[in-house]
Amino acid sequence: MSNSITQDLLNLSHEIGREDRGLAMLGEGNTSVRVSDDTFLVKASGTCLGTLREEDVVECRFSALLPLLDRESMTDSEIEAALLAARVDPKAKKPSVEAIFHAFFLSLPGIKFVGHGHATAVNQILCSTRARDFAERRMFPDEIVCCGVASVYVPYTDPGLKLAQVIRAQVEAYVRQYQSQPRVVLMQNHGVITIGGTWQAVLSALLMAEKAAKVFVGAAVVGGPVFMNDENVARIAGRPDEAYRQRALKI
Repeated sequence: MSNSITQDLLNLSHEIGREDRGLAMLGEGNTSVRVSDDTFLVKASGTCLGTLREEDVVECRFSALLPLLDRESMTDSEIEAALLAARVDPKAKKPSVEAIFHAFFLSLPGIKFVGHGHATAVNQILCSTRARDFAERRMFPDEIVCCGVASVYVPYTDPGLKLAQVIRAQVEAYVRQYQSQPRVVLMQNHGVITIGGTWQAVLSALLMAEKAAKVFVGAAVVGGPVFMNDENVARIAGRPDEAYRQRALKI
């Protein structure tokens, strides 16, 4: 595997794991990168994003994990055995239990990196009655540029295989509705996932989602957020100058 791919994953992980940002504390969250059509790297279970090292990432086979998405049920022990069997190096650490949804995202066209955090401000909303509003509506142009026209909303689901299956269903529904892939997935009472073709795109979406959450919470204090209408959202999403800015920012 390329050392540059591994370093990009470590860069993303360290940026997400900065404690001053409140995106992922201690052992929270995970990251991944597609190595080839056959394998990907993912954070090992129990490791810390802020201090992640090369030995803390695990190379896994897509072919061992993607078929699990079609299983009706599996016990916890069966899932753990499947995660261990997915490792390219049988001596490597155990992959995160969320490696299954990482495999799904990395199998989507154009997606190379995935970042998942338990961002503080985002979770303030995801643990509230306003979570779906935050996911499906937009308040300001930069939120659209970095996070897309809407986010995927996933009702609370047990982490692991069941969560990966619900995420797949919700992402497929989003693609049918918007005719494009999402950039942000919000999981009720859990956290946020961002995906993209570069690690910078993943980080930008995560940072902007956290900023948007702070704006949302602040607006709620003074009467409630004012959302942009569909016409204005579509206009920002389609402006040539915004597309240029996205390319410049590697979004």
